[in-house]
Amino acid sequence: MPTDSRGDAVVLSEPAPGVSVATLNLPRVRNAMTEDMTRAWNRALDRAAERETRVLVVTGAGSSFCSGADLSWLDQGAAEDVTIDRLRARMLPFYQSWLRPRSLPFPVIAAVNGPVVGAGVCLALACDIRFASPTARFSTPFVYRGTHGGMGATWLLPEAVGVTRARDMLYTGREVPAEQALEWGLVTEVADDVLAHSLQVADRIAQAGPIAVRLTKTGLEQSAAGLQSSLHWEALAQPVTMATADLHEGIAAFRENRAPKFTGR
Repeated sequence: MPTDSRGDAVVLSEPAPGVSVATLNLPRVRNAMTEDMTRAWNRALDRAAERETRVLVVTGAGSSFCSGADLSWLDQGAAEDVTIDRLRARMLPFYQSWLRPRSLPFPVIAAVNGPVVGAGVCLALACDIRFASPTARFSTPFVYRGTHGGMGATWLLPEAVGVTRARDMLYTGREVPAEQALEWGLVTEVADDVLAHSLQVADRIAQAGPIAVRLTKTGLEQSAAGLQSSLHWEALAQPVTMATADLHEGIAAFRENRAPKFTGR
């Protein structure tokens, strides 16, 4: 699989047209979200957005997906520098960087290849679709580190699994294995080769009309505002797609019993 930078903390590759893969690449620390990795993550997503990316897959190098935030910097420097205001000023950009999958215009798939902890769970939840390997385990042990959950944990977990199960995970910090994660709705499927499965799904999505897919992602994101809001959005978004060349290609391909070739126009 070709890569942009083999030594980077996040490696971006393009295994198929329209499909990009961002691999968290610090296996020696179980892909913890270090400052170096956060910078590399932002660079990788910027490059993915500059390409003709239609789907992004996120996965981890080695045996872990992501062990969460690296907070070793809390023990560095003078104690007077670790103030609430300074911590908050540092936390918010960190949160916003790792939650970027929610705001990217194209779908993002998490290929959870192994254990995922804390903020790493939030990264997976920020993705549109999640698949897990049989070795994946999800845990949010924030309170057992003496800290409140961060990076949207108190919103993303209830959205995915409901308030009751979110309470269970956040209060107990216990590990949720792959099959239970599937039962709870943390993931869509469990696959032996989770990256290969994710790439197969990504390739299928990449063959859909890109304008329609992007507008659908936006519609799903704002659907929490209610049915009427969604109806008003769809009454605008659907006519937009009806004015594209892709619509005519989709109809022609259906009539000719062939696969459509969408250009995003």
